[in-house]
Amino acid sequence: MSSFEGSFLGATDKISPAAIMECKICWTPYDPAHGDDYRQIEPGTPFLALPRDWSCPTCSAPKEQFMVLEDPGATTAIEADAIDAMTARLVVDFREIWHAKMRDLPMINKMLSVEAVAFQMVEGRPIGVLISPWFMNLIVLPGKGEDWSDLTAGAKEIISFPSGDYEFLHNVREMTGGYKACSLFSPMNDFKTHASAVDVAQAIMIALFDKANLAETDRSEDIRAAREAELAQPDEAEVELVSEPTRRDLITGGLAEGA
Repeated sequence: MSSFEGSFLGATDKISPAAIMECKICWTPYDPAHGDDYRQIEPGTPFLALPRDWSCPTCSAPKEQFMVLEDPGATTAIEADAIDAMTARLVVDFREIWHAKMRDLPMINKMLSVEAVAFQMVEGRPIGVLISPWFMNLIVLPGKGEDWSDLTAGAKEIISFPSGDYEFLHNVREMTGGYKACSLFSPMNDFKTHASAVDVAQAIMIALFDKANLAETDRSEDIRAAREAELAQPDEAEVELVSEPTRRDLITGGLAEGA
C-alpha cells in the first residue's frame, strides 16, 4: 500500500486499526466502526485493510490523500510497541544464559524455551510472566522514564496486587537493565510441553488480578487444586504442576507473601 502524504511522514505502522481517517481534499471521514456503504465495506474494517483501489466516496481521492483525524487505538499500539521492545531484550538476555550456562544442567527441561507471556501495562509498568527451561517468574519491568540500573541484586521488595502481596527479588541484566522477579515454579520438570507452561502463565496473569484469590487465611491447597482441575480440562495429562510450591508461592494457589 502507498504511504500517506500527511500521516506520520508516511509511516503506516503508526496507524492503529481503530484510526478514523479524513480525506484532505473534501474532508470526508472514514470510520472503521461504520465501514463504507457505498463500496460495501463492512463495519469493523480498518483503513489499512481497505481494498487497494478504494477511494473517497465523495471526491474519489485515493487513499494516499487521507490523513489521521482521530486514533483512539494509538495509545494501545504505542504501549504494545514499548512492551514488545522491553520483553524482546528480556528474552535475549535469558536465551544467552540458556545457551551459555544452563543447557547441560540436570535441572533443565529441554521441552521448554524462553518466552515472555501475557505482558501488559499496569500503572505504567510492563508486568508479565517469563518462562525458561529452568524457571517461571513473574516479572516487573521499569516504566517510561524509570531507571532501575542501580537496583541491588538479591534485594527483596513486596509488591501488592488485587490477589495479595508478593515478594520480588531485584536483579540487573546487561540487555534488560533492572527488573523485579517473583518465583512461581523452579525447576520446570513437571511441565510436559511448552504449550502447557504458556497456559499456566496466562492463567497466572488472570489470577494475579482476581480479588477472589485474596485469602484471609491460608487456603492455598483448595484454590490450587481448583486451578489445576480447571487447567487440566479437557485433557488432564496436558498440564502437570509442581507438587511442592516455593515459599513465594504460586499465584495459581491464591497465596500472597504474608497473606
